[in-house]
Amino acid sequence: MTTKQRAYLKSLAMTMDPIYQIGKSNLTPEITEGISDALEARELIKINVLKNCTADIKEMAQVLSERTHSEVVQVIGKKIVLYRESKDKKKINLPVEKKNKA
Repeated sequence: MTTKQRAYLKSLAMTMDPIYQIGKSNLTPEITEGISDALEARELIKINVLKNCTADIKEMAQVLSERTHSEVVQVIGKKIVLYRESKDKKKINLPVEKKNKA
């Protein structure tokens, strides 16, 4: 993912509300499966990590990214933003990097 694409996804995520909350049970298989399903349906999701969660948020974002085959767009405060292109049809059109001819 290019920096331009990441910036575009961050701008889309700014107005989104979190659709998942992770608490003291951390990452259970059910939460991971639910997040994967949400990524398939929406492509871009925001996750809220509650104060009672003891795990490191950046580490948790990486684990979620690996388990759901998605990309971490942003980790800011107690929020994680993930992106995965849908298999069925694209909902978000990412900007394409222009290649310079030298």
